[in-house]
Amino acid sequence: MKIRLAHLSDIHFGGENVAAVAAAADRIREGGFDLTIVSGDLTRYAEKPEFESAKAWLEALPGPRLVTPGNHDAPYLAWAERIFAPFRRYEHYIGPAPYQAWRGPGVAVRGINTARGAQPRLNWSKGQISVSQAKAAAEWFEPADHLRIVVVHHPLIEMIGGPMTARVWGGPRAAEVLTEAQVDLVLSGHIHAPFTWPYPHGDGRTYAVGCGTLSVRERGVPPSFNEVEVEGACIRVTALAWTGSHYEPYRTWALDRRADPVTA
Repeated sequence: MKIRLAHLSDIHFGGENVAAVAAAADRIREGGFDLTIVSGDLTRYAEKPEFESAKAWLEALPGPRLVTPGNHDAPYLAWAERIFAPFRRYEHYIGPAPYQAWRGPGVAVRGINTARGAQPRLNWSKGQISVSQAKAAAEWFEPADHLRIVVVHHPLIEMIGGPMTARVWGGPRAAEVLTEAQVDLVLSGHIHAPFTWPYPHGDGRTYAVGCGTLSVRERGVPPSFNEVEVEGACIRVTALAWTGSHYEPYRTWALDRRADPVTA
């Protein structure tokens, strides 16, 4: 099995790096990807013109797409809507907010919404995931899904040395559930920096994979997105950085893939 995925995050339409976003679309159109994934924060403030730009950009891409919301995709200024219908705009322009899913020969990708419109803590931008969300995703996978991928916005376990934290309520327990389900990759965004990190559970082959941003809100890393290539026992993640005129490899990780999932 060979598969190629484009993983983007934190585009923040309304505050996007216009040239980097346009060039990323060109690369995706030329890249022969099986699936394009966007792990949240399509917009800056969840304003309608921002969603209109995001929708137009997504619809211009080839092939299937899977998108999950981020904390910036709940209205920033419309307080009543943010509390009572935080993802109404997102669903109108982009698609289902609870989760989107995609399945191909031997591979399955399932989203989980870790963003919330409001939480009982001051920083509502941080993530939250329930055990029931994690278990629903784990139970969705089928025995024939030999490559299993979950997409969230917030990293469930913190990136060591990262430029900011996610502090996901329920994240560590959810990471355990996904490891038990033999998920291979958990793709995320939020911190605006690419990384890979094995979860400290099981056989150590469930990997967190973070993506950078294509916005002007850089945090010590150039605008970037990831290409994920899986062939045989190897998963290769390449973060591509925007130089101002083109993309070039910023960092590459080669991850050991576990054997096909054991089923009862």
